Amino acid sequence: MESKFVINGQKPLSGTIKVKGAKNAALKVFPLALMMDEPIKMINVPDIEDCHRAQEMLVALGHEVKDLGGSVMQIQRKSKVCVNLPADLVNKFRAAVMFVGPLLATCGEVYFPHPGGCVIGATRPIDMFLDGFAKMGAKAEILENSYRLTAKKLRGAKIFFPKVTVTGTESLMTTACLAQGETILENCAMEPEISALADLLNRMGAKISGAGTPTIKITGVDKLGGGEYKIIPDRIEAGTFAILAAASNSGEIIIEDCEPAHLGALWALFDKIGVNYELGKSSIKIKPSAKILAEDVVTHEYPGFATDLQSAYTVLMTQAHGSSLIHETIYDRRLLFTDTLTQMGADIIMADPHRAVVNGPTKLYGRKLVIPDLRAGIALIIAALIAKGKTEISNIYQIERGYEDLAGRLKNIGADIQKI
Repeated sequence: MESKFVINGQKPLSGTIKVKGAKNAALKVFPLALMMDEPIKMINVPDIEDCHRAQEMLVALGHEVKDLGGSVMQIQRKSKVCVNLPADLVNKFRAAVMFVGPLLATCGEVYFPHPGGCVIGATRPIDMFLDGFAKMGAKAEILENSYRLTAKKLRGAKIFFPKVTVTGTESLMTTACLAQGETILENCAMEPEISALADLLNRMGAKISGAGTPTIKITGVDKLGGGEYKIIPDRIEAGTFAILAAASNSGEIIIEDCEPAHLGALWALFDKIGVNYELGKSSIKIKPSAKILAEDVVTHEYPGFATDLQSAYTVLMTQAHGSSLIHETIYDRRLLFTDTLTQMGADIIMADPHRAVVNGPTKLYGRKLVIPDLRAGIALIIAALIAKGKTEISNIYQIERGYEDLAGRLKNIGADIQKI
């Protein structure tokens, strides 16, 4: 029988909650094992379903994963060469596409189906990946809902991304490390996870400059060594907990083990809407606020307001005074979950698939809910925590893809949440 969360809302929340390692940083390290001559030791690995799938992918390809305990893991390439990415794993997490470049660079070929993850991930095209690999000398065959890429030897190339893409930037930057000559990537994403990945690769012998800016230069090398990598804190998790604290507005919540500098766009919004917060070097303190004001938001690539925080912010706006326009510019289907918030009592009008008007404040009431995707899922949990009555939430696999022991951590700050 499928697990679900049962939440009794409107309990006062206070105390300390710790942030885990970044999902979107950890997932990009597993494929690196395919390119390294020595093992990689990963520290601060989040215990989440997407990381379990990445481990399974390495093992399915014939390589080694050792759990050293305490969020520490060692991954290592073995001599066995398998170039087929298993469909059952590729369908479960979008970051599976990160295994394509390393296999192409080291084995000269790779077969894979279209990557999935959730209702958001399954509809995202991968043409920017295919175009980039083609510029580096790969031949692509598009079969029925699957792909075969081959390359005798990848060459450096000048590649312009027509649209800013985080995973595309990471994938081609990583692959270019073992290509002949220089690769220049333009209109790159600038997320902190990209800089962290480049720092790791450089420590392992890569020659990358410009990560964290729109232009990244990579000079290919013959081989890469192993190393140790402490995964950076998850900025989306930190921001989500800050929004939860502001929405519950019931007690002092301290968020620890985080990197507040990665969330500048959120703090600018908090200043406008009246959230009472203090930032430390690696902590965030949210105190009860006198009044939360409505404020429009437009999602934007980093360092703008993260699309992955939009769903949670939309819930916060149901408790704010006034009307706010939520404009989602990154993903087509990200606002569909607002229909569920409306069923809980929110006053939300969809202007079009990318824009919604939220009128507040409104009381929310518990219901039976089904989670559509990871970020909408955490938003609906925030809604359930501030709603009156009991909420039952199913399809929680989507939550567990990205948040480690969420129920346990929320209980520690006073939430009445059970995983059944």
